[in-house]
Amino acid sequence: MASISLEHIKKVYPGNVEVISDLNLEIRDKEFIILVGPSGCGKSTTLRMIAGLEEISDGKLLIGDRVVNDVAPKDRDIAMVFQSYALYPHMTVYKNMAFALTLRKVPKDEIDRKVHEAAKLLDIEHLLNRKPKALSGGQRQRVALGRAMVRNPAVFLLDEPLSNLDAKLRTQMRTEISKLHKKLGTTFVYVTHDQTEAMTMGDRIVVMKDGVMQQFDTPQNLYSSPCNLFVAGFIGSPQMNFIDAVVSREGDGYAVEFCGFRIPLPLGKTMNADMAPYVGKTVILGVRPEDFHVEEAFLDMSKESVLSADVEIAELMGAEIYLYLQCGDQRLTARVPSRTKAGRGDHIRIALDRNRFHLFDKETEQVIFH
Repeated sequence: MASISLEHIKKVYPGNVEVISDLNLEIRDKEFIILVGPSGCGKSTTLRMIAGLEEISDGKLLIGDRVVNDVAPKDRDIAMVFQSYALYPHMTVYKNMAFALTLRKVPKDEIDRKVHEAAKLLDIEHLLNRKPKALSGGQRQRVALGRAMVRNPAVFLLDEPLSNLDAKLRTQMRTEISKLHKKLGTTFVYVTHDQTEAMTMGDRIVVMKDGVMQQFDTPQNLYSSPCNLFVAGFIGSPQMNFIDAVVSREGDGYAVEFCGFRIPLPLGKTMNADMAPYVGKTVILGVRPEDFHVEEAFLDMSKESVLSADVEIAELMGAEIYLYLQCGDQRLTARVPSRTKAGRGDHIRIALDRNRFHLFDKETEQVIFH
């Protein structure tokens, strides 16, 4: 098993195209790390550099305590699972899983033991004599995982392995991969653009944008304490509401004004933030959809933060309803219980949970408080 250390890693393509700039990352042994971000952010390039499939332009990469910048992929003690599964179509599942061990001239009885152990763990023992074309997407993904497992690598690298599966199977495989990580006790580095996968699977998550690491933290901290506007908007579904608001003084504290409403900011939050320079300026107020409330009891307790808005669309999601609201010139999304009696065209009162506010600098997009 092994830790991974990326020190001042850079990747520059010909024409001085810099896709990764000064990436520093410490991945602990046996940790499940997710690299997440929009297309083109550099997450797959980072994974390929760890695998040895991309050359590192500058910096130092360590797997365990060994510098591997110039070590061939086959000698790095890693296994990679690709988005396309990359199974050999003319071989049976058994031969696909045994292929790497056969190349290494491992004794046949040991190959047989390792293949059957991995197949049993992944529940594919009954498929060992089939060809890949006779398998479903989920089964092919298990075979690809099994092929990686039999080598007993120190590090598993997974590049968007679930993106070709349907929604139900993706949810099932998320659980399977998480269980597999616990059983194997190995370091996993997993690339995805799906923030739901990132939030449900990772011990810690690296959020990337334009080749730069924005934040590296636990799922809970990323959700509740995003460091900037990009992370706040990228993590969470539906996306956080961003409201242009003007800061003003309110007695000993501060308030924000938008759409004709004035809402005092909680003293507990403003005391620890330098708010004075923002008075009279526009900032960005961030409110998660679940921090809007329509219950009468909450409305009565939170009279200082009640808005009125028009319902444009109400989407029933089962246990909850997504309300798409128009408040003045501001569009908002609220997530409320399914028992809520609000439909398209209704004019409703809705309260904001002030203790869950996030405030961002409009120019730098960095957090002021959360």
